[in-house]
Amino acid sequence: MSEAAFGRPGLPATWSSARKQAVGTALSTRSRVWFTVGNGVLTEVYWPTVDCPNQRDLQLLITDGGELFHEERRDLEHRVEWLEDGVPAIRVTSDDPAGRYRLVKTLCTDPEADCIMMRVRFEPRVAAAEQYRLYVLWAPQLGNQGGNNEGYCHHAFTDADWLLARQGGVYAALTASVPFARMSAGYVGHSDGWQDLEQHRQMTWSFDAAGPGHIALTAEILPGPSREFTLCLGFGRSEGAAFQAASDCMHGRGFDAVLKEYMDGWRAYQAGLLDLSRQSTDGGRLYRRSVAILRTHMDKQQPGAGVASLSIPWGEATSADEPTGGYHLVWPRDLYQQAMGLLAAGDRETPVQILDYLSSRQQNDGYWLQNFWVDGRPYWKGLQLDEVGYPVLLAERLRREGLLEYDPYPLVRRAADFLIGHGPLTPQDRWEENRGYSPHTLAVIIAALYAAAAVSESAGKAPQATTYRRVAQGWEQRIEDWTFTDCGRLLPDHPEHYERIAQIPPAETGEHLPECRVFLPIRNLPPEAMVNPSQCCVVDGGFLELVRLGLRAPDDPHVLKTLPVWDALCRRDTPCGPAWFRYNGDGYGEHEDGAPFDGTGRGRLWPLLTGERGHYELAAGRDPLPFIRALECFANDGGMLPEQVWEAEPIPARGLTPGRGTGSATPLAWAHAEYIRLLRSRKDRKVFDRPDRDADEDEV
Repeated sequence: MSEAAFGRPGLPATWSSARKQAVGTALSTRSRVWFTVGNGVLTEVYWPTVDCPNQRDLQLLITDGGELFHEERRDLEHRVEWLEDGVPAIRVTSDDPAGRYRLVKTLCTDPEADCIMMRVRFEPRVAAAEQYRLYVLWAPQLGNQGGNNEGYCHHAFTDADWLLARQGGVYAALTASVPFARMSAGYVGHSDGWQDLEQHRQMTWSFDAAGPGHIALTAEILPGPSREFTLCLGFGRSEGAAFQAASDCMHGRGFDAVLKEYMDGWRAYQAGLLDLSRQSTDGGRLYRRSVAILRTHMDKQQPGAGVASLSIPWGEATSADEPTGGYHLVWPRDLYQQAMGLLAAGDRETPVQILDYLSSRQQNDGYWLQNFWVDGRPYWKGLQLDEVGYPVLLAERLRREGLLEYDPYPLVRRAADFLIGHGPLTPQDRWEENRGYSPHTLAVIIAALYAAAAVSESAGKAPQATTYRRVAQGWEQRIEDWTFTDCGRLLPDHPEHYERIAQIPPAETGEHLPECRVFLPIRNLPPEAMVNPSQCCVVDGGFLELVRLGLRAPDDPHVLKTLPVWDALCRRDTPCGPAWFRYNGDGYGEHEDGAPFDGTGRGRLWPLLTGERGHYELAAGRDPLPFIRALECFANDGGMLPEQVWEAEPIPARGLTPGRGTGSATPLAWAHAEYIRLLRSRKDRKVFDRPDRDADEDEV
């Protein structure tokens, strides 16, 4: 070993691409580690909570010692498979495009320890490949931070070799079942192993330490005659704890025993779910995977806490020098969707845990923060009234199904009182951008007040029930006054439609204030495209929630007048089927040239909106199977549904293809929950999450 590495502090740190091909964790609460796979390699690993990423990636490098130098994630062609549908044990097959060799990796986590295991098999396909050298390149970014990491090469613990990293109170240890021929620590972009191998085609640097800074650790692997080996990555609050976690996996139980226990846990869980395979077009494959993906997004230390996605949107362009939220945060809206998706699949335990968790995170005034870390610390501090209404809907649904061992009235009362005191105008709509009267938000909060009335009556609180029902009925009568325009100019001969959101209710406009002079700021657009259209010239699909939650009939004239406008402005047909933009003029997505969203861009198509349209079609008496088929097609090879899919001309250099996921977030738990509910709704022949309504509530 030699002196410390040069090039401190390293290049600015970023995260990995959000286009995940797989996510996984053991169901056991004793294992507090989650893995992700992107571009065929192990990307962000979360520990000890589902909101804390700890590395950018861990990948293999291949050289022949002379001319050839391959970086696994960039130079090989990858295929991702589940060992069993519904069991997120992942096999990644990576082929050299020239056919000289293949890498086969199998990943799982240890149900008994904070450790990820990866079995690797190197398969030479030509004689020359038998002499190729393998290296592991690890980029720790511990504690949700790419800077200020320290790395070491260590021989001291046992006969095994170790790469160790630390940052603050987080420690990680990487070891292998075979020896490391050489190890080195370095600063990314200067003295890391990639730089060494790219320049020399073999390791020539052996720095024993690097940091604090943006670091990477490298080791040459000696796989032996079998050309098979296992890597173990362990975590802990001390160097010894991280070492122990990895050592127990590797030397105590071994890969085969760990994999069996991991798979058995998931098999037992899947065995208790409903069989919805006959409602799908793929034999239930995406259904089983979707349920596992939802469960994988749940925390272990805070039962019921779940994040929106195990990804950082456009992570490759997002700074990791300081902690970031990405989508690994709790949104009450997304958590409601996850709860209802799992309930639709027959999981009757996790939704109750979710409600319990939401109860613990309810603010004293009755609302929920826009989003927050698993431990409740706020991230963004906006207020969205639908996120106050959704927990009420969940509470009433679980109460009606007899799943609660307590009375949800205290939670419901605080939330309902807050809605009455602060609604119906929402400070932000569900797209987190604008203030006003939103058809979607109105649907949620009105349905929530009806649900609050039912909960209050069951608790013997008749006066409160009367109040909630009266306000709900009054607001329901005024939905069109607040959100339906007759001066739209979006589609010839279709001046009437629901608006995306109204800052001033259409009924309050007129000669003194023409509605066409009420402007709606559009966020996220580049300066050259920044416009403030009239509020009557922006439409989205939020009005469908009025049908979904039972406030308007599928053939209501206002709904029927809006559908052609929404379709004309927001629908695009892809090779997979139809999908919709959030709203016309959306700026949240890649730029026209495919460059990552950087605060501005252009919104792309959202598969979850395909699911919402499918629910409308079912409510209208039509088979939603075409929308189910489209969702199954939108999923990538690992079964991950993206937040957004590309709709423009292909840009191969950026991996953008019509109907395939963009760099925003994959998987999106909400999209998987929408798919599951659409299957269940098709089975039941009615919208699964439509609230029950008492007869007198329908008399509006």
